[in-house]
Amino acid sequence: MQKEIAVALGGGGAKGNSHIGVLRRLEEAGFTIAAVAGTSMGAMVGSFYAAGYSPDEIEEIFSQVDQTKLYELGLLAQPGLLGLGHVAQLLDDKLQGKTFAETRIPAAFVATDLECNCEAILAEGTLKDAVLASIAVPGIFPPRIHDGHHLVDGGVLNPVPVSVARKLASKLPVVAVALSPPFMPESVKLPGSLASVVPEVFIKRITRLNISQAMSIFLQSVDLSNQAITDLRLEKEPPDVLIRPRVEAVGLLDNVVVSEVAKLGYEAADAALPQIERALRRSQGFFQILFGGK
Repeated sequence: MQKEIAVALGGGGAKGNSHIGVLRRLEEAGFTIAAVAGTSMGAMVGSFYAAGYSPDEIEEIFSQVDQTKLYELGLLAQPGLLGLGHVAQLLDDKLQGKTFAETRIPAAFVATDLECNCEAILAEGTLKDAVLASIAVPGIFPPRIHDGHHLVDGGVLNPVPVSVARKLASKLPVVAVALSPPFMPESVKLPGSLASVVPEVFIKRITRLNISQAMSIFLQSVDLSNQAITDLRLEKEPPDVLIRPRVEAVGLLDNVVVSEVAKLGYEAADAALPQIERALRRSQGFFQILFGGK
């Protein structure tokens, strides 16, 4: 029995290192990931995977990054609280201009187009340009300008791109990875300080601008909005299997030990393996009936 699946990797900043562990466990279990859709950090991990890097190689690359300098503003940075110049350099070094036409499996990433206030599915051009658009959290990073369109983080409209994964591989089960817990408005608490939301390396810069509390509330609101939108989209477009790594304690821009966050994804995927096996059997049985076993 062929064990092909498509994956939809959700956004969530540093939480997205858990995608590495998910991919690793799926491969170990004998599943072939035949297509990958991603939003934000899901696009980042998905781009490396589609380009041919193994989960182990992705973990090694991400572990070697100096996270304290990753989002520094450069001399030529566009307006934004933080910059993506170092991220762009990483993508240049490792992806080397690879385009979607050159990936080993079909891939597509999601951004939000501010010109039409709509979702943008990026599946042409370079992986680098698509990733930089998909991770451009509005208000934090500058938008990515592409063909006259201002593109920002895909999580604004589609945090876990199940619909995009289905377009890439309509006959395969879609395994989605959401990096937020189920939305529970009654349990919402705003942070008491900026330190609970962003890493210390940015606090001094923000405090000097006298917007510490405003920034704290803004980032918390982004996270809450992401949770709510994720649940709404998953209800409308349910995947065949949903994996939710326990990454609630990881902040959007936290400095993390990549292997530890990846392990959380590995454990969540391991627990979901029986569900994925059942989804695969259902899918294959359906198409055997539909096409008479052909």
